[in-house]
Amino acid sequence: MPVSRLLDDVVTRIGRLSERQLFVLLMVFSAVIIFTGVGLRSPWPPDGPRFVEVAREMVDSGQWLIPMRGSEYYPDKPPVFMWSIAFFYWLTGNLKFAFLLPNALCGLLTTGLVYDLGRRLWNPRTGAIAAGLLLVTVQFVTQAKNAQIDGMVAAWITVACYGLMRHFFDRPSWGWFFAAWAFMGLGIITKGVGFLPIFLFVPILILKFRDRSRFAGSLTWLCAAGPLLMLLVAALWLVPMILYVDHVGTEAAFAYRDNILLKQTAERYAHSWGHIQPWWYFVGNVIPSLWFPLPFLLIAAWRPVYQRLREDPKLIVLFSWVALVVLFFSISPGKRGVYVLPALPMFALGLASVLGQLRSLRDGVARWFPILVTGLHLLLTVALITIGILALNDFPRLVEKASAYTNDPGRLHMAGGFFLSVGVIWLAALLVFWRSHALYRWFVSLMVTWLLFCTVAFQIMEPLRTPRNVLAHAEQLLPDDAQLGLLNFSEQLILFSNLDMTQFSYYNSQREQERNAWIWMNERKDRYMLVESDLKLECFTYEGAQFLGTAHREDYVLLGPEQQTADCAPPEKQIRFVTPTPCKGTGFCQ
Repeated sequence: MPVSRLLDDVVTRIGRLSERQLFVLLMVFSAVIIFTGVGLRSPWPPDGPRFVEVAREMVDSGQWLIPMRGSEYYPDKPPVFMWSIAFFYWLTGNLKFAFLLPNALCGLLTTGLVYDLGRRLWNPRTGAIAAGLLLVTVQFVTQAKNAQIDGMVAAWITVACYGLMRHFFDRPSWGWFFAAWAFMGLGIITKGVGFLPIFLFVPILILKFRDRSRFAGSLTWLCAAGPLLMLLVAALWLVPMILYVDHVGTEAAFAYRDNILLKQTAERYAHSWGHIQPWWYFVGNVIPSLWFPLPFLLIAAWRPVYQRLREDPKLIVLFSWVALVVLFFSISPGKRGVYVLPALPMFALGLASVLGQLRSLRDGVARWFPILVTGLHLLLTVALITIGILALNDFPRLVEKASAYTNDPGRLHMAGGFFLSVGVIWLAALLVFWRSHALYRWFVSLMVTWLLFCTVAFQIMEPLRTPRNVLAHAEQLLPDDAQLGLLNFSEQLILFSNLDMTQFSYYNSQREQERNAWIWMNERKDRYMLVESDLKLECFTYEGAQFLGTAHREDYVLLGPEQQTADCAPPEKQIRFVTPTPCKGTGFCQ
């Protein structure tokens, strides 16, 4: 057999495996892709250091009920995701290993559920295709490999959709029905939007209205108990939190309660204050790029999709739910690409149910689709090789971009070598497997890229995505027993510091923070401040300040007593927070 046809033959052989063999192969392959890199890197901005610092403080303080960072309440998100990181940190004692485990496990769970639901509602081939489509989308694998809440809430929403679809379309299963509502409640105290599977009832009720005999035994008055279970699960955290806040009775505690219950939910949805995007942002930007190639494959297979929609109510329910979820997030003015991630697994499953009925991808799929994928494959190959060559030859624009992270030319050369190597791999896949289907070539190239990125690239990027160099230089310059303060709060600086660090409240204005810092430094002569060099300061001068280095595209300096101005007006209120011994003994920040 020609090598160029090898991928087609492999796909054919996989389709002949038994259900058990297919499931084991799928889970092993998914685990290799998703878990590669766990323990090989530290938390990187923007979200990783924040959630990891919250989890570290949970374990170190023993207070798990309300998330805290820098010894302040953190009201932006409920605690479930931070609990999961804290649990693995408590279990292993190693933050570097623990912080990526929750989403990796959630990604594997989502893949397995999509396969099993496809197997039950259609056939094993459909389930395998759905899992493969998930793995070929950049957004799904990226979130499975990151410490962001969205990967976890997407998993809970997928569990809920799995339970409801099994109950209504496989056979009545009240255990799975109520499990679905329980996971919706868990999703609410993970990230508010865990209730999204409720939208499945819109097409289900429409189908019931059109055919009264449908869903006999599964759509009864007992279904009304589902929302009660969802609220009960959510109350397992909400009620103790409210009671705790009432017991503490501080202004900060009440502000936390009001923020997490109102500002971060209904107010944030209706009147977003950040990430403002037009209504078409998800349909015109996020889905075509981050879900590629799934939306284009759907369009290319519109004839069989249309035929299946007329014949299969399950497909109507899945695609209707995906559309409702996208519409729900499109209405809100604030939009981020990760918001629509929960809809991706069911979209992949619905598309797989259509492709599973075709003899091969060449049947029923428009001819322009493989041309599109091949063209993008070639374009990406050229781009990777070009960037690699330019980086190895110190192209001025790339040197300028790299200088925001490091002035070490060796790092740019290492990155150039990585880009060049990946480009050669994509080129080799294009040439060697030319006669195989374009989507198979894309899949193999992307999977190899993920493996290289999570091993080689992690090692290149690690020194550039953490502030270790800045903190290490500060420790060298500080006198023995000196105290370090932080102006303009940053989780990663607290997380990676081997020293106790005083910060002056994330919720204070910079003016208030600076004046509190000035007062704090005046109390003792061995106190110093770590600040970004571009902050406009009134109580300090940069003259004589010691440069510490660059981290996260910011230059940092060390301010001592000599940099204090003679006088600084006191703030309206003096608030000071001290983080207890950050990061010592974790096996992570050394």
